[in-house]
Order: sequence, then structure tokens, then C-alpha cells
Amino acid sequence: MLAILVAACGSTVRPSTTVIPTQSRPSATPVPSSGPFVATAYPADGDAPCRQAEAPDADHGPYTGNLKRITASAATTVVFELCGPDVAFLSKVAAPAFAINDAAWLKSHIRTGGSGVQAIASEVNGTGPYRLERWDRGSEISLARNDSYWGTPAKNERVIVRWRDSAAQRLVELQGATVDGIDDVETATVSAVSGDVSLQLQPRPGLNVFYLGLNNTYAPFGDERVRRAIAMGIDRPRFVERFFPAGSEIASHYTPCSIPSGCAGGPWYEFDPLQAKEMLAAAGYPDGFDTKIQYREAPRPYLPDPTGVATELKTQLLDNLGIRAELVVEPEETFLADANAGKLEGIHLLGQNMSFPDIGGFLDPRFGSSASNEFGKRFADIGKALTSGRATADGGARTAAYAKANDLIRSHVPMIPVARVGSAAAFRADVGVAGASPLRLERFASMTPGDRRQLVWLTTAEPPGLYCANESDAVATLVCAQYAESLYAYDPAGASVTPSLAKRCAPNPELTVWTCTLRGAVVFHDGATLDAGDVVASYAVQWDAEHPLHTAEEGAAAQFGAWFGGFLNPPPATP
Repeated sequence: MLAILVAACGSTVRPSTTVIPTQSRPSATPVPSSGPFVATAYPADGDAPCRQAEAPDADHGPYTGNLKRITASAATTVVFELCGPDVAFLSKVAAPAFAINDAAWLKSHIRTGGSGVQAIASEVNGTGPYRLERWDRGSEISLARNDSYWGTPAKNERVIVRWRDSAAQRLVELQGATVDGIDDVETATVSAVSGDVSLQLQPRPGLNVFYLGLNNTYAPFGDERVRRAIAMGIDRPRFVERFFPAGSEIASHYTPCSIPSGCAGGPWYEFDPLQAKEMLAAAGYPDGFDTKIQYREAPRPYLPDPTGVATELKTQLLDNLGIRAELVVEPEETFLADANAGKLEGIHLLGQNMSFPDIGGFLDPRFGSSASNEFGKRFADIGKALTSGRATADGGARTAAYAKANDLIRSHVPMIPVARVGSAAAFRADVGVAGASPLRLERFASMTPGDRRQLVWLTTAEPPGLYCANESDAVATLVCAQYAESLYAYDPAGASVTPSLAKRCAPNPELTVWTCTLRGAVVFHDGATLDAGDVVASYAVQWDAEHPLHTAEEGAAAQFGAWFGGFLNPPPATP
């Protein structure tokens, strides 16, 4: 049985204050060459790392990551050991950034030292349903069906990815039937696409949230009745209709519904200004009160028109509740710091983008026991429910815990979720199983382009490179997801995960060791056979900043550093 083991330092690990001597730092493990499987671990010697409070020496920064060791104990078994529990482990390893490469391919296509443009940025080798056929720079990328694919074969023979930066040009090509699908339909043309029987519009839900923040340490927001009255007295659909682009939606919960358990529990309050006015009067404010609306002028992905929204909010508060609000534009450089410190005393406009596709990634930073002071005094019952959700990988138990957390958030009203900014794709009407992934990871292999042999996708820009580990660009990530595969994969219609190269990854009770069993008989496009050593190598070159194959260009392995807490052997912090 092939398994990959990941182990944790234990849930009670505390940051060490001991300075680790240079000679005891784990040395880099060479990437294994092709040939018979050889059991391996990373780091191979020395003490396995766990979080450090101080830098080990002048040449390195402290280790802040949560990954302790990766072991390939058998051809199909990989074990991940962690420094602390991670219930979102599967949601993280499903990302295209963590696609598995053939170890020998890595060694032959990344220059030692890793500086400059690497061959692996354009010469790629994966296990997915397509293989890279060619990349005509400035024109198109051609992906041909992989006839040796281990899973369900692609429904079409080829996918051609092209790009145009003009949304109007993209629509013209779709209407002219020179392409089968386009990305990012502009808001002004949504109705035209919807009304064209030769086309189909596919909205893409946003993985973000825009909300109105309320701080309970400032009067009158310390009264839950006041906060609830504002929640009921705001016409949230009007905001979405007037100020948000196509594909946007009213936020029924703080977390997007495409995130597993995100919309467990009851939905947010319906617009009811009469009941809201009565509740405000019962709280002692029959004639409203004076307050501020605090915001930044610069648009954000979750808030495209801050001034328009703030002005509309001011109008609604006065008309519906008698609340008189002053618009206050806060300095860009201090707004977030003031919010986190709990210094914003009125109603503030803020939002959150997805950090990683797990409900904890949304709720914990805002409502958990270690959350900032943005909403004032934290609610212990919400924190307790979130702790229960983090403590198990069982889907049913997590959903129950997060349903309770969502219901408590709705009850206490520390903020009012308003909207999610989405987008939309469009296809020719005869494209079967067409869809727009909320993660922008459409699965073209499932689509049937009418009676045509190839599917042509027109996107917004040419990708900068195709080495998945180093790319944060959305188009590059999409192309990566067609030819390369990770241990798990995201559902193309949402953000739930399913096994991919791993048949199963199972945690220990503490969620600090994840053991993954790989599929057998999976081959790379170059004919090499997948084994656990390839998994270790694919992670090691990202994890270890001193690995000879760790590329040094700007943004290299950025997602690994962000999602797993930091790099092994990091450079010293910049003063």
C-alpha cells in the first residue's frame, strides 16, 4: 500500500525560545532520481522543525510553519507530520499549487540555485486528463487529451486556451462562434447574454464577503437590540442590485455557501423596517441616534464602490430607522489597524477575501477566541462553537458545530453580512456540462463542445508561467488544474474536496498526522510512474528555502508559505 504520512509535533506544542545551533538544522534531502522506490523522509536528518520563537542564527529567520516532517514509507504511502492540528489540511493540499511532479522531472527542469526563469515554467509534466501539447507565446496554449489518464477520460480531444483583455472582444468572439466559452462577462452585457438563445450564462459565486462592522464597546452598539434592529432595517438586496457586478449575491451567511458547512444554520434577517423600528424604540431610541459610517475610498475586490455604498447606507439608516450618520473617510494607511484595535466607534465598511477554502479560514480570524478587537468584546459562545468545529474532521460534527456558530453570529450581530462579489462566464448553448467554478478552476475535461472535437476557452490574459507551485495568477492556476493533479481536488461546482492522486488521507485523532494512501498505476505524461517519493519531492522543493531546487524568483511558493505557515530554513527577516 502506498501512503504518505504527515505527523505533527502535537497539539500542545508551544513556540521554543531555544536558539538551534547551525549544525543541528535539518539538511536538505536530495530529490530521488527515477528508478526503484526508496523510502525517504524530509528532513532526512537532524531535529525535525517546529515553530521557533527566535532565529536559529544570523543567516536564518525563525521557523513559523506548521509542517514538521514528510515521510514516504512505502511506494503508495505518505505521512505528513504537523506541529499542531490542521482540520483544513485536505482543503489546502487540494490546491493546484501543490500538484505532484515527477521527482526526476523537477531535478532536470529546475536549475540548481533556482534563480531566473526555469524550464519548468513552460515544460510541464503532470498526471492530469490533458497534457501540454504546445504553448505559442502571445497566441494560445494547446492541451491535448491524455490517453493514458488513470481516471475518466476527457470528453473532448483538445482544449485551446486563448486570451483577450477586452470583455467586449471576448463576447464578440463567443457570439461569432469562434470560441466555445469566455470568462468574466462584463456587467453591462449580462442581460444580452442571458437573452441570447445561442449562449448560456454561468454565474460564478464570489468567495468573499462585504459586511457592516459594529463595535459593541461603543454606545449604543453595546445593546444587542440596536445591532439587530440595524440588521433588519437595512435593505441588503438594494445594495447588491445597485453597486455590485454580475454574479454577485446577497450574503445569507458570513461564509460563502460554496464552502463546506459555510451556510449551516439559519439565514440572515430579512428586510423588515417596521419590526426594526419597533426594536430600536424598545431599546430606547424611538427617534434614532447619531453615528458615523467609516470607510476607505479605494475600491476593494469585495467592495467595488465604497462611496456609493456608504451614501446608500446613510440614506437607508435615516429613512428606515431615523439614524443620522456622518460619512467619514478614514486614512488608507491606518484604517485596518484602527479596525483591528477596536478604535472604529460607528459603523464601518469592511470585508474579507478567501485565505483558503475552509470555513475556519473565514470565521476564526473574525470571531474566534484569538480574533482582533474589531467588533469589541468577543463572544465566548461563538468562540466555543468554532473551537468545536476545529477539533474534528468528521463532516457531520463540523457542520453541527458551525451551524451553531452561524446561529450565534446571527443572534449577536457583531456585523451584518451584505454581499459577495461574483463574476460570470458564458458558453455556447450546445456546450454540455458547462459551469463556472467559484475557485476559477473549471474542469474542461467534463465539458462536451457540441459535435466539435476541441473546446476553445477565451480568458483575460496570458499566464506568466505554468509551474503550479510558483503561480498565483488565476489563468495560470486554471491551466495547471487541467494537466496537473494534487493529492485531493476541488469540486468544480464548489470548494468541497474529493480524492485525486490520493485514494484517501486520514488523520490521527489529534489531527496532527495525516496518512495518505496513493493510487497505484498512475503515470506522468512522460511515462514515469507516480510514487510517494514524488510527493515528498514536490513538497520539499517548496517547503525548504535552502533546497537546491527551491526557485528564488519573486513569489516563489508563496501559497505554500501562506497556507502552511512559513518556509523551512527561511532567510532572515528584512529590517
